[in-house]
Amino acid sequence: MARKNTQGKSPRKRHSEDFKNEALALSESIGVSAAARDLGLHESQLYEWRGKARRAQGQSEAERKLAAENARLKRQLALQTEELAILKKAAYFAKRLK
Repeated sequence: MARKNTQGKSPRKRHSEDFKNEALALSESIGVSAAARDLGLHESQLYEWRGKARRAQGQSEAERKLAAENARLKRQLALQTEELAILKKAAYFAKRLK
């Protein structure tokens, strides 16, 4: 049995990612309030989409920073491993000289 919408609310609309990206581009050029008015959206919806887009970009930048740090640490580990091998060989030969 289907429920009737007794509160007079319309069903929630789902917007595609393309629509969201175009709406954000429009809001950047003419402003959020004008874009919301033109598209028939609430301003808060555009602000929410903009915040999510910025967080997604920030996350990818954080991943790039972590990858760079990971590469730096791998280089440092390789260098220290090589230095340790050299010191072990030097200690071996120093023992043999005694």
